[in-house]
Amino acid sequence: MFTKRPKISPSRQSVAIIGAGVAGLAAAARLAIAGHPVTVFEASGSFGGKMHQFELPGGYRFDAGPSLFTLPQLVDDIFRLAHREPTDYFRYERLDPITNYFFADGTRLTAWADAEKFAAEVEQKLGVPAAQVTNFLARSGRAYDATAGTFLHKSLHKLGTYLSTETLKAVAALPSLGLTGTMHQRHASAFGNDSRLVQLFDRYATYNGSDPYQAPATLSLIPHLEHGIGAFYPAGGIYAIAQSLYRLAEEFGGKFRFNEPVREILTAGALITGLRTDQDVYDFGLVVSNMDVVPTYRRLLPHQPAPERTLAQPRSSSALIFYWGIAREFPELDLHNIVFSKYYKREFDAIFQQQTVADDVTVYVNITSKKTPTDAPAGHENWFVMVNVPHDQGQDWEALTTKTRRVVLAKLSRTLGVELEPLIKAEKIWTPPGIAADTSSFGGALYGSSSNNALAAFLRHPNFSSRLNGLYFCGGSVHPGGGIPLCLLSAKIVAELISN
Repeated sequence: MFTKRPKISPSRQSVAIIGAGVAGLAAAARLAIAGHPVTVFEASGSFGGKMHQFELPGGYRFDAGPSLFTLPQLVDDIFRLAHREPTDYFRYERLDPITNYFFADGTRLTAWADAEKFAAEVEQKLGVPAAQVTNFLARSGRAYDATAGTFLHKSLHKLGTYLSTETLKAVAALPSLGLTGTMHQRHASAFGNDSRLVQLFDRYATYNGSDPYQAPATLSLIPHLEHGIGAFYPAGGIYAIAQSLYRLAEEFGGKFRFNEPVREILTAGALITGLRTDQDVYDFGLVVSNMDVVPTYRRLLPHQPAPERTLAQPRSSSALIFYWGIAREFPELDLHNIVFSKYYKREFDAIFQQQTVADDVTVYVNITSKKTPTDAPAGHENWFVMVNVPHDQGQDWEALTTKTRRVVLAKLSRTLGVELEPLIKAEKIWTPPGIAADTSSFGGALYGSSSNNALAAFLRHPNFSSRLNGLYFCGGSVHPGGGIPLCLLSAKIVAELISN
């Protein structure tokens, strides 16, 4: 599990970064701040990866990918590392409320940021005693505090991690974390008297593309990120995160080569020597891949042995996203909205067992024009409408998209009491094959491998190569996982590995 390799002096060595997703941008900024000459190679024409933006005719702006922002201090920390004032680059507000929930039985629930206010809402709307909710969230916070320092902020593949006080703290807490149970079992035990509240907390498995009926109960700490620490909205949208990191990296000398995909990582024996693009061959002793780990090995290291057992880990879910310009405002909706399916287990069985899309789906609607009015024309809204689906394995996505679009429109129209389709004035659709093609995410899986077993954290690819000196990995397909905070932490781990 632990690998000892010859030391390479990292002092101001030039670093190549493959991919300008959020982890690549964060790694570029951190390494440039540390004094490394950094060059980022990006296949597309701009930065951001899944975190890019686009516009549709009529004046509708969209953040293409991630829509929820937690742990903003992970962005702030990079600017403080550079002795810069974060607010000079990047501003955000704490959300309250966080999410509006719409259940299949017609119940509507507002998830307030404050845990006690949220618990009171639950008691009023669902009849579950508020103390059950606050106790659960407090336990979630204790689990996060006990484990985050080890399992998120450090490499799990270095012996030193297991000799730290944080690790001892985490190990001491393990008996109370429910490693042998699933998220659903934990939530059913806590809220079994109300299936709607169980469903609400089961939803947090989707934050890393997993199945609550399989994922370990330790992931029940995720709600603490929202109700204990907070959910946030960046001024100007999620793309502002990428913009700020790009600006900082450039200020410290980072160079970006857009429209220049890397074709091969070059090696000599066990050493990284550089990389090859269609334009040139470049010498680098250090390479950081922000590309999904599967295509990194399959495409860029075709002559090197690949960690087949790691690459064969089950993939996370993907997404089917409808971007709609809507010619009306809906005051009952907010920035984040969830319209639940009636039978949640059938939905996850379809994704992870049958590799298809259920006949009834849970729909997430994100509307950034609620916070940034210029994202849509006056009186209109920009809807990011997402359904969790399996990653691409050759399914008939044209047929699945047509069916799911019809289901989504019917569900939202019924929930809102208005015929929605005539209000759609602009549309774009992103399918798993499209996500794979646009972002080099294997199968369009949004979070790399899934977290559907208790050892998933240890089975993710490390942030470094055990075979090739000078090769590192960041992004959602490697430790500690997918989503904005974990991608930022992967960049932090890589920068520390190189510096140390």
